[in-house]
Amino acid sequence: MDNTMTNAVTVKNITFREGETLICVPLLGKSLDELQNNARALASCGADIIEWRVDHFAEVHNVAKVLQALGEIRQLLAETALLFTFRSKKEGGETEISDDAYFELNRQAALSGLTDLIDVELFNDENKVRALVNDAHAAGVKVIMSNHDFHKTPAQEDIIYRLRRMQDLGADLPKIAVMPQSPQDVLTLLSATLTMKEKYATQPLITMSMGKIGGVSRVTGRLFGSAMTFGTVGQASAPGQIAIAQLREVMDILS
Repeated sequence: MDNTMTNAVTVKNITFREGETLICVPLLGKSLDELQNNARALASCGADIIEWRVDHFAEVHNVAKVLQALGEIRQLLAETALLFTFRSKKEGGETEISDDAYFELNRQAALSGLTDLIDVELFNDENKVRALVNDAHAAGVKVIMSNHDFHKTPAQEDIIYRLRRMQDLGADLPKIAVMPQSPQDVLTLLSATLTMKEKYATQPLITMSMGKIGGVSRVTGRLFGSAMTFGTVGQASAPGQIAIAQLREVMDILS
């Protein structure tokens, strides 16, 4: 077994590290008003990190409007770590935009100084991914690199390969979310996470098995090696997310 050192990743007042699991809550809204109301509600919900799901925003095609909204959200969330995520249609998101628009939007968000992290999807042009990661890092912004399969759970080797690939591409936090079709699939995801953590991880990992069956994976991060999990206040952004108060309680019981 390789005893790889996992680098802790610090953002604002929080640190992603092996053996601890932070709670992220999604911020959704079609209009600026809706976003501001929801951000106010989330400001005191007890989340470690808030993820703005930009693909739900009606004016997502207008970069200036997105940055304006980001500025308003940043003010309302003050000291909370903020993750900027445009989830593409092919990975389960709400809106379709071109690859060029996707990279430009993320680059502008990273350079704005208004977000702490951006989410970059693994399955894109490698050169564009590397360039965006470099630009984000130069601006002091951390990168979650992500992959989602809403239909099935890939083989353990495949999950590990994708997480290692994310590390190779400069991800601060590799993330994979997969859908189980059986309890065995949940074990596959947990086993892949543990093997990755013990043998190959240089970075804290974020993994989950989605839906009702996968719920157990959202509360056992400390044991198997996922450094972040998603909870909800109101609307869920993916199947199987658990309300934040219950999530904290179960995580505390299990640790």
